[in-house]
Amino acid sequence: MAQKGVQLDQETFSCSICLDLLKDPVTIPCGHSYCMTCINTFWDEDQKGIHSCPQCRKTFRPRPVLLKNTMLAALVEELKKTGLQAAPADHHYAGPGDVACDFCTGRKMKAVKSCLVCLASYCEKHLQPHYDVPPLKKHKLVEPSKNLQENICSRHDEVMKMFCRTDQQSICYLCSVEEHKGHDTVSAAAERTERQKELEVGQLNIQQRIQDRQKDVKLLQQELKDIRVSADKTVEDSEKMFSELIHLIQNRSSEVEQQIRSQQEIEEGRVKELQEKLEQEIRDLERKDAELKQLSDTPDHSQFLHNLPSVSAFSEFKHSSSINIRPLRHFEEVTATVSELRGKLEDILKDTWTNMSLTITQPDVLLSGPEPEPKTRAGFLRYSCDITLDPDTANTWLVLSDGDRKITGVKQQQYYPDHPDRFSRWSQILSRESLTGRCYWEVERTGRGFYVAVAYKSISRTGRDIGFGRNDQSWALGYYDNSFGFWYNNIQTPISGPYSSRVGVYLDHSAGILSFYSISETMTLLHRVQTTFTEPLHAGLWVRYGGDTAEICKLK
Repeated sequence: MAQKGVQLDQETFSCSICLDLLKDPVTIPCGHSYCMTCINTFWDEDQKGIHSCPQCRKTFRPRPVLLKNTMLAALVEELKKTGLQAAPADHHYAGPGDVACDFCTGRKMKAVKSCLVCLASYCEKHLQPHYDVPPLKKHKLVEPSKNLQENICSRHDEVMKMFCRTDQQSICYLCSVEEHKGHDTVSAAAERTERQKELEVGQLNIQQRIQDRQKDVKLLQQELKDIRVSADKTVEDSEKMFSELIHLIQNRSSEVEQQIRSQQEIEEGRVKELQEKLEQEIRDLERKDAELKQLSDTPDHSQFLHNLPSVSAFSEFKHSSSINIRPLRHFEEVTATVSELRGKLEDILKDTWTNMSLTITQPDVLLSGPEPEPKTRAGFLRYSCDITLDPDTANTWLVLSDGDRKITGVKQQQYYPDHPDRFSRWSQILSRESLTGRCYWEVERTGRGFYVAVAYKSISRTGRDIGFGRNDQSWALGYYDNSFGFWYNNIQTPISGPYSSRVGVYLDHSAGILSFYSISETMTLLHRVQTTFTEPLHAGLWVRYGGDTAEICKLK
């Protein structure tokens, strides 16, 4: 139809409700057109019974009677014949995740720039004065931003063009002469320049580390190449030497196989017997777990206390055994070993056949229990961990010091940037490092209130039950007003001393063991937990406001 002298715009013939070409177009009294189904559905869903235009918001009473606009329908059909299709969603209009133009009326267009001076966002049409009008040309334009209002001072409703270095926050000019009077204040641009220098230094350090790591990767790639070459040569040499040994072991192969199969039956029987014992242990544990759950759910306190002794004997259940595999030899020794074996094999087969039989019958899989907990402080120090505290998790009533190892509870709330990992209510903090395996650390405290804890990274950071030991995501030993107590899932277990200013924490993650010790001239166990940890743990600290401190000690 464009060839007939009529220029059709597919946007003009699109329904502003479904954003598709009009279907059975109708025109309402204000002059706007919609699909008949779309406008009827729009009005049907209006709970207030007010029939208005979705674009101009003009209302109509009573509800208009809709008739198909035959001329508009014919134009739409002609548009379809041209092969053009209306876009399901016009990229010029602002969607749910876009920044909308602040100057558009009705359906807003997508902003292409935001102005840091006007503190407004503009589409291409409304942005044009910033390119044409001399005073507006000086304005700072940036990519569209939804956070422009963060540049406005909530107290004076002015643009924050200053920065207070004393309080480490952006301020407006009026702030600098009122509540921030006498503080070290500079322009935001000057502070940006200084911070930019720090950022550039950090970038240079990162780039240098990238180059160093790239060199390391190249070295590893060469090492991989050398490993492949060495392995291929070892395989080639081994195949050659073993081919020479084949005729020497053919007469013994059936006997070896017979001995191996015989030993296989013995070992399988032993392992199956152990497996049956373990499966029986699992059934016993599941039964015990069901009894404990039933007891825990009992609302009758007397019945709970009466049945508790009969179901609370946990010591009879030993820790399940673990499987250790013999370490393999490095293949670079294979060539030498096989070469030596080639010269000695005839003598071994003739003179030491009994020893070979014993070697065959030794099992490859050994079963053993977990390593015992250390008995002395020197034994614990073998597992000491280098732990630092994560500032991103620190509550705003804490101050970090001593290389992020020490926290102090303060009476004046600190300014820390927002972070999803920061604790909102309790004055507590987590370590940067996640803890698995066997770990030991010590905490030195001052004051009358502190907790030392371990917690999952997934522990909640907001709400009333985020305190260490007040949920099932953390375990905590607390000291408050000269008394110790252990907390888990908001249940306290009183602990008798001895009280000291230093507490040692031992964790065996895989064995599910967590122990707390009082450290003085001697090392005294305060409390031990036996459980199953399902995630890596982080060390945690809590102190009371008003100068109480807790510090993770350097043990190495």
